[in-house]
Amino acid sequence: MLLAKTLSSSTFRLALIAIGIFGVIVGAMIAYVYFGTLAYVRSRVGDVGDHDSFTRTIALAMIAAAVLLLVLAAVAAVLVTRRTVGRIEQINATSRAIMLSGLDQRIPLRGSHDEWDRVAENLNQMLDRIETLMGEVKQVGDNVAHDLRTPLTRVRGRLEKAYHGPRNSETDAALIGDTIADLDAVLGMFTSITRISEIETRARKGAFRELNLVDIAGEVVELYDAAAEQVTTRLSLAGDGEVKVTGDRDLLFDAIANLVDNAVKHGRARGQVTVTCATRDGAAMIAIADNGPGIPADQHDQVFKRFYRLERSRYTPGNGLGLSLAAAVAHLHGADIALLDNAPGLVVELRFPLRPPPEAA
Repeated sequence: MLLAKTLSSSTFRLALIAIGIFGVIVGAMIAYVYFGTLAYVRSRVGDVGDHDSFTRTIALAMIAAAVLLLVLAAVAAVLVTRRTVGRIEQINATSRAIMLSGLDQRIPLRGSHDEWDRVAENLNQMLDRIETLMGEVKQVGDNVAHDLRTPLTRVRGRLEKAYHGPRNSETDAALIGDTIADLDAVLGMFTSITRISEIETRARKGAFRELNLVDIAGEVVELYDAAAEQVTTRLSLAGDGEVKVTGDRDLLFDAIANLVDNAVKHGRARGQVTVTCATRDGAAMIAIADNGPGIPADQHDQVFKRFYRLERSRYTPGNGLGLSLAAAVAHLHGADIALLDNAPGLVVELRFPLRPPPEAA
């Protein structure tokens, strides 16, 4: 691979051109010496006199060839080095500008499509990715600050009210209960963040084993059946009786539970939520479908980001981590997660590969 890239590089082509020019010049000089020698010998046939003139001619020709080769080699070395150093310095200058002014700078391309342009393209793509990640980190930080401020403000308000008010066992008990609930919500948020980070770093591969996806989905449906009844939503399990996958049972349970919880919460009143497990096109599949308002198509990629919510005021219940956790679990298991239109409503589909994903190096 390295040899192929070397042979196709523009620097190698430039070196070949220089070598070709040197070859032509050396060949011309050798031809000159050769034919000059022949001419001299022919003119001196039968003459046994002094051959100093002939010797001087050969010596001068060889010295001239050596000097010319050195000059041409030096010129070629300077040209090749100047070209390489020029591109490197261009990258260094852009890097310094980025460190001074921010991530809006990009390395200019020359349009030659050579290895230097490819390096510049890769670096620009890396800068684009870093800029995107920095934007997401900022957005996550803003969302965390907002989501923490609300419950902590409520906690402080309750405690301040209790501090200045008369003691009452029932009131104090209710205040303590509400305060614990708010603190549990805050702790749950941090637990979810830690769990997602742990999953994304592929730190949980030791518990992978062969599982029946239908059994896990059945337990989730049973767990959320009462919550669905409270909002007059019908929750059901459909599909095949056995769907084999290889994975971590607890993580898959959490991912499916988050998806079912979202479907029940955001589905339509007196609606229907269906969890379907099946083997299609040689792959294991689980789909959670509801008939709620759905998610706009232009938001499908955004909702998998941490703390992202369609409701911008952020006063509805939840912390925007459910789909992020489901996506992280899917990625760990080598599965594809997709949002599909249920007309009306939404279908969240996880499609698992036939073979378990390879261990991270």
